[in-house]
Amino acid sequence: MTDPTNGAPPARRRRSDARHSIDAILGAARVVLGERPEASVEDIAAAAGVTRQTVYAHFPSREALVVAFVEVAAAEYVAALDAADLDTAPPAEALTRFLDAGWQFLDRHPFLLNPTAPGMPRPGRNALSDVVPLRLERLIKRGQHTGDFDVPLPATWLAEAVIGLQHAAAAQVAAGRATAGEAKALCLESTRRLCGCEVARPLGHDRP
Repeated sequence: MTDPTNGAPPARRRRSDARHSIDAILGAARVVLGERPEASVEDIAAAAGVTRQTVYAHFPSREALVVAFVEVAAAEYVAALDAADLDTAPPAEALTRFLDAGWQFLDRHPFLLNPTAPGMPRPGRNALSDVVPLRLERLIKRGQHTGDFDVPLPATWLAEAVIGLQHAAAAQVAAGRATAGEAKALCLESTRRLCGCEVARPLGHDRP
């Protein structure tokens, strides 16, 4: 297969090569830091198939590399929330979609919720704490307005509680105290109860 950059001007080829290196480094950071939160720049460079000097050519420090990784991961999460149509789907369905997007994010980026990871630097853009709670709060307010969520507690409080539930469920999986399937099911049921959604009764339980 012909490389479309072969006939490109040198500056364009350099930009393409740089983009390829950056993508490889960030992809390696996702895998390596997910397995070993304390991994060094040398470890990430080896996994990316580049030299340590190449990593530092794009990221002046390990912290800068981690910040870039967090920004890319956050952008993926925001894109998943956009695709979930949280503002138009029926509130109960949108709540499930919100949780599903969170699980996909945590499955792909376990480093971001690893309690043994070094202090996580705050990114300059795409900070999830500035985006995710507000998206969920807006969804909860809509559900309260339509009557799908019948708990009259402040939406801000409920949004923080739901996010905390999902983090707690993910921690149970990481600690081996629950399977991913068990944690997701319990998190969904707990979230629906918390927000006042109608919850299907487990099989084998008769209504009083």
